[in-house]
Amino acid sequence: MKAATLFVRCLENEGVDIIFGIPGEENLDIMDALLDSNIRFITTRHEQGAAFMADVYGRLTGRAGVCLATLGPGATNLVTGVADANMDRAPIIALAGQASTTRLHKESHQVLDLVSMFEPISKYSVQILEPEIIPEVIRKAFKVAEAEKPGCSFIDLPENIAAADVADKRPLKVQKPLPPHPPQEKIAQAASILADAKHPIIMAGNGVIRAGASTQLVDLAEKLNIPVATTFMAKGVIPTSHPLSLGAVGLQADDYVSCGFDRADVIVCVGYDIVEYHPYLWHKTQDRKIIHIDSLPAEVDEFYIVEAGVIGNIGEALKGLVTESRHHAQNKVTNLRDAIVDEFSQYAGDTGFPVKPQKIIWDLRQALKPEDIVVCDVGAHKMWMARMYQAERPNTCIISNGFASMGIAVPGAIAAKLTHPERASIAVTGDAGFLMNSQEIETAMREGIAIVILIWNDSNYGLIKWKQLNEFGRESNVAFTNPDFVKYAESFGAKGYRVEATDQLLPVLQQAIADNTVVVVDCPVDYGENLKLTQKLGDLICPI
Repeated sequence: MKAATLFVRCLENEGVDIIFGIPGEENLDIMDALLDSNIRFITTRHEQGAAFMADVYGRLTGRAGVCLATLGPGATNLVTGVADANMDRAPIIALAGQASTTRLHKESHQVLDLVSMFEPISKYSVQILEPEIIPEVIRKAFKVAEAEKPGCSFIDLPENIAAADVADKRPLKVQKPLPPHPPQEKIAQAASILADAKHPIIMAGNGVIRAGASTQLVDLAEKLNIPVATTFMAKGVIPTSHPLSLGAVGLQADDYVSCGFDRADVIVCVGYDIVEYHPYLWHKTQDRKIIHIDSLPAEVDEFYIVEAGVIGNIGEALKGLVTESRHHAQNKVTNLRDAIVDEFSQYAGDTGFPVKPQKIIWDLRQALKPEDIVVCDVGAHKMWMARMYQAERPNTCIISNGFASMGIAVPGAIAAKLTHPERASIAVTGDAGFLMNSQEIETAMREGIAIVILIWNDSNYGLIKWKQLNEFGRESNVAFTNPDFVKYAESFGAKGYRVEATDQLLPVLQQAIADNTVVVVDCPVDYGENLKLTQKLGDLICPI
């Protein structure tokens, strides 16, 4: 059989059901082999969109999302989405065609050393130089990408290797090792530290969601009466409505949740990566006891010196702590929790226009079911969503905060809808991030994928303007103009609505979800609230 056919069979063997990408000359044999496969190929309008789709697919399923490009510029267009997935710990397989091996040794049209280019942004980067090694390479690529901590495997397939004949080769058996149980003595050590703690706090990271350990986390918090803060990427790991939830930490400024860290004597970091929220921002004093519960040892950092490391299966570690620990009734966070809850609802009845960020988030939450998914882009709106959106389930508010790339929301929402077709999927984006990958509206329309795109429209790079005004008191080159987003949506055959009064927002969102197609909602936003929030947090007195 042809090597390309073996390649596709190996992908099938790994359980691949969707590939996102763009055909090219150097992946012609792979594209032809896919016609005889049950793998669904979704043709995107840009390779970056394909990589972001694979990124969110991997994050939601725990299985590697797959994206495909041709050589040269096709492969370089994957880079941002691949880097995002790798740093956000989403399993992803990036595939690229390559020129024939007969011209790789010299300057040649569209030829780059792709393996070297992808090495810094992947866990495994390889070129297939013999058709016989295809089963081993693909098995290793998936094994590495999906192992903790997940990330990218990149495979470069030269066109003459893909076209070659190969005999007596078949896919390898898929094997997935279970994470080891954490040592009992380390669980006992952590339990002893918690027994002496006066004001412990838990910081939950995205690793808790990857481990499927949300229930065990809540069980520990409830038994020991420990409040829980989450990173942006772990929103929903404890329901926001839970009385021990302090919401998300990561605004890079003092906030209500920061009060809990300032008061804490023991900080329990569960499934936490320092790329999610650097420890110098929440552990400036370097004098708190840190318990590190994760699948891998802690990164070395002067602000993250671990008192006890419980390494292994996160869920088993948490269950072990529940068994070993005694009830801890001293920790009282009622005032802090009340302040956070009050702020969530403070703008529920606000009628100011343009719409305040707090009101947009309130109405969005009212329009969605607890299991519906929002994929948040990067910008000023991300800071508001991360801080105030009330996620009730894990993986229902997808935020990129490792690499934090603009442009993820629209392709990410497409992947979320493909992964969970029974749920509403909402792309929450600024006007700048929207236009970075808005071409994928055509992909969604062609494939019949219903998503709602909620645009926070301010005709500015709002987050940068916010920081410029804070730092220098004036803005620099952040303003731009936008197209008519309603007409833009309609030009793709999608629907578009413009919010022209604040009381229209909730019914428009409800209608957009009910339309069951691609819908763009253009909502003017009042980012004057940004500087008010900065002032408020600067004057914050902890309510404890």
